Amino acid sequence: MDRLLNEASILVQPLGAIEQHGPHLPMNTDLTIADRVSSAAVERVGEEFNAWLLPPLAYTKSNEHAWSAGTIWLSATTLLAVLDDIGRCVATTPARKLVFLNGHGGNSALVSAANREIRLAHGLMTFLTHPGVPPDQGGASAAGELGMGVHGGTDETSLMLHLDPDLVDMSAAVRNVPDALDENDYVRFGGSVGFGWLSNDFGPDGHIGDPTSATAELGAELFSGAVEAFCGALREIASFELPLREPS
Repeated sequence: MDRLLNEASILVQPLGAIEQHGPHLPMNTDLTIADRVSSAAVERVGEEFNAWLLPPLAYTKSNEHAWSAGTIWLSATTLLAVLDDIGRCVATTPARKLVFLNGHGGNSALVSAANREIRLAHGLMTFLTHPGVPPDQGGASAAGELGMGVHGGTDETSLMLHLDPDLVDMSAAVRNVPDALDENDYVRFGGSVGFGWLSNDFGPDGHIGDPTSATAELGAELFSGAVEAFCGALREIASFELPLREPS
């Protein structure tokens, strides 16, 4: 490993989840998307930017879906410890940059905290990115989802129709958007006031969005865009340094 890596190397850690995604999608949806996007990007630009792919982490913080049998989740304390352990191990190599490509929006806040903890404890430069910014974190959502397609909606279903269509059951897909929240200016998905929620707060099926408008064609477009965006992110990460130096 020491012969292959150097101080400019970037290690990419995909983060997925094993959790319910409504009646129409498989439990490995987030894992599949994160794994396939990161693999495609590193295959395309890994040699150019000295980027290396670590095995994906399947089990993460999915306790908003703990009510659903089959969801396998780590506590916040456990996941923070796991991410710190990964950082500690990466720090024993010559590589100085660790990127988390996170396919599960429920991880985002915790991974942001882990970025700083790993930076402080192990001296690595750490980064968090997503295949697509989740709608409740400022990302886009299909028009019919009112900006609130946060779980198992149009985009995720389209991606899975493109990546692994045999695992998608469109006959079970139904719209489930919390329309009442659209009347709120602040307390809503994507609003300026966050709130703690469980996925079954919005109905027994557990998804939040409109998968009925999903298509494989849209999925192919989203996948291509996600790979292109991650390649662009790796380009900037490759030249990013801390402490930040003043231009000469």
